[in-house]
Amino acid sequence: QVQLVESGGGSVQAGGSLRLSCAASGGNSGHAYGNYVIAWFRQASGKEREAVAGIRSTGSTLYADSVKGRFTISQDNAKKTFYLQMNSLKPEDTAMYYCADGYPAVWDFSQGYDVWGQGTQVTVSS
Repeated sequence: QVQLVESGGGSVQAGGSLRLSCAASGGNSGHAYGNYVIAWFRQASGKEREAVAGIRSTGSTLYADSVKGRFTISQDNAKKTFYLQMNSLKPEDTAMYYCADGYPAVWDFSQGYDVWGQGTQVTVSS
């Protein structure tokens, strides 16, 4: 079973940057078949989990409208690690951030992912 471990969260002021990392370990070295998506989700206190960014097996990237132009998702296949570079952070970006791996029919639908990390907290102060 693949495990995902996030890191890189922390507290920053509005306008600042953070880079989150998600390291994959265990299980097979790769995915059983194509069309997988690796994504970042976030969940703020009292709110539902929402998709932030995703990267398909083809390498194409996907972003929520709220983070377009500010966040960048990337992947280092050799290190089995993927990243979320977050710039121009806003207080509304405050949330627990999770990475996920799966074969969703729709990339921003959380039920389509079957492997999740434990989360890393991001707090943005004004």
